[in-house]
Amino acid sequence: MFRTKQDFIEKIHLLISVCIVIPVAVFYGFNPDYQFDIQLQTIDEHNFFKAIMGIYLGFSFLWILGIFKYQYLKMAIVTNIIFMIGLGLGRVLSFFLDGTPTFANQFGTFAELFLGCYGIWVLTNKNTSFAKK
Repeated sequence: MFRTKQDFIEKIHLLISVCIVIPVAVFYGFNPDYQFDIQLQTIDEHNFFKAIMGIYLGFSFLWILGIFKYQYLKMAIVTNIIFMIGLGLGRVLSFFLDGTPTFANQFGTFAELFLGCYGIWVLTNKNTSFAKK
């Protein structure tokens, strides 16, 4: 997985993302009321949360491929950037429109934006393998 310090620097944010996103996906798909104060009433509502689970698991699979197979690494990083910054900016918008959420969601916003920005740094840093090609 991490053969060198360079591997660690280029891939650690993907591993962190996978370790967080997979459990969240499972909760979204099978037990959303554990994280949210909601009670799903219809099959369509259950279907919606299973679809979100599928998106999260699909991206996680791509990130895992990027960790283990170099030919997928850049694609994994780009999708991770879009995924994390998209979530983070959606939460920032919610801060302004809906008010301040719980500490856990505030931390989640910071973490998502950090992981997305870290991915940008990996792609643009002159010392990474992407800049050397």
